[in-house]
Amino acid sequence: MNWLKSAKVIAFAVIFSSPALHADEIGFAEKEELTFGFIKLTDMAPIAIAYENGYFEDEGLYVTIEAQANWKVLLDGVIDGRLDGAHMLAGQPIAATMGYGTKADIITPFSMDLNGNGITVSNEIWAKMKKNIPKGADGKPVHPIKADALKPVVEEYRDKGKAFNMGMVFPVSTHNYELRYWLAAGGIHPGYYAPHKSDTTGQIDAEVLLSVTPPPQMPATLEAGTIYGYCVGEPWNQQAVFKGIGVPVVTDYEIWKNNPEKVFGISAEFAEKYPNTTIRLTRALIRAAQWLDENDNANRPAAVKILSQSNYVGADYDVIANSMTGTFEYEKGDKREVPDFNVFFRYNATYPYYSDAIWYMTQMRRWGQISEDKSDDWYKDLAKKVYRPDIYTQAAKSLIKDKLVQAKDFPNFATEDGYRSPQKHFIDNIVYDGKEPNAYINKFSIGLKSGDKL
Repeated sequence: MNWLKSAKVIAFAVIFSSPALHADEIGFAEKEELTFGFIKLTDMAPIAIAYENGYFEDEGLYVTIEAQANWKVLLDGVIDGRLDGAHMLAGQPIAATMGYGTKADIITPFSMDLNGNGITVSNEIWAKMKKNIPKGADGKPVHPIKADALKPVVEEYRDKGKAFNMGMVFPVSTHNYELRYWLAAGGIHPGYYAPHKSDTTGQIDAEVLLSVTPPPQMPATLEAGTIYGYCVGEPWNQQAVFKGIGVPVVTDYEIWKNNPEKVFGISAEFAEKYPNTTIRLTRALIRAAQWLDENDNANRPAAVKILSQSNYVGADYDVIANSMTGTFEYEKGDKREVPDFNVFFRYNATYPYYSDAIWYMTQMRRWGQISEDKSDDWYKDLAKKVYRPDIYTQAAKSLIKDKLVQAKDFPNFATEDGYRSPQKHFIDNIVYDGKEPNAYINKFSIGLKSGDKL
C-alpha cells in the first residue's frame, strides 16, 4: 500500500512539473466516467460544447452533465463526491478553501469566461431612474448608466419607509460583488457582513437590501414585486426584456471590462488522486472555449442552439442569442453591439490568474466576509492554493504540441507570473493591482479599510 501511495505521489509530481507533453504522453485517465454539475446559465457553455463536440471523449473521458438546483447544492456535490467537477462561481472555491461557509479544499485549473452578467431593474424603477440619465443625440440613454441615477430613487423609498430590495445569486457570487461595486460607486451603501458576530445577511448599514435568488427565478421574483432589481447572468436579463417586465441598465463589462466570471471547480483531492484526468478534462474545456470564440464568434449560433436545449439552459433560442451572438438589448428596442458581452477564450480568458482570485478576496474584505485585516502575502498565498495555472499550463502546452491550438493564443508561459497588469477599466476609474490588495481596498470611499472591524 505504501509503495502504491509513493508511486501516485511521484506520478503527480512528474505530471505537474514536466515539460510539455503530447496527449499520449500524459498517461491514461485514471477515472474515465465523470459527472459534472452546472447551473442553467449561458456561461456553462464550455462544458456543453466539450461534451457535444466530443472533446471529452477525445481525452478518454465519458462525462454525464447534470443541472443543479442552486449554487450550494452544486458545491456540496463536489465536496461529497457526487459530482467530480462543476461550473462554479469564481468566489466559491476561494470561500470554501478559506472556510467562509462550508470548509473544503476546492481548486480551479480553468477559468470559464469573462463578462456575461447584467443588472436589471423593474419597469417602475426604470421609469424613475430614466429621469436622471443623460440622453445622446439619438435620444437614447448614454451608457454606461451609473448607480448615481438610482440613488434618488433609493432615497425616495427610504423617505417613505420602504425597504429597497434587490436580488443576487449567492453571497460569494460575482453578481453580489458586481452589484455592490456598482451601487457603492454611485454612493449607495450595499451593507456589510459580520460572520464573527454570526451575521451573514450582508445588510448591516445597508441602503439597499441584497438577498439571494436562484438565477432562473429572477424574472418571476421581479415580476412579483419581491425585488426591484437584480444582478444575474444570461439569459435572465434578456428574459426580462422579452417578457416586458424589466430593463437591464448596465452590464458587468461596463462595471469592470473583461472581468473574470465563472470557473471550473474540482476538489484538491480529485486533482491529487487523478492528475492525468485533471489535465485531460482541462484540455477538453480549453478546446471548447476556443471553439466558442474562434472566427469572430462564428460558432455562436450553433452554440445557442445547443444551449437552448432543455437539458442545458432551456431558454428560447432568441433569448439566449440576444447576448451570446454579440449584441445586448437594454430598454426594449435599444439593442446595441456588445461583441465581448460573452468571452470564452480570447484575452486569455481561460487562464486562472492569481490576480483574479485576489480581486474577489478584496471584495470579501471590503464587505466584511473577511472580518479582519490580512497581509498582502495572505491574499497571494490563498490565491496560489486555489487557482492552479500549473495544471492549466500543462494542458495548454500539450494541446500546442498536438497542434490543436496555437501558442500565440496563450500567455507566454516562460514569463507569466499569474498576475494581470494593473487594470483600470472600472466604472469608478479606480485602478486594481493584484500585487497590492490592501492598497486597493483602501482606495474605496465606501467599504471596510485597513484597521476596520465591525
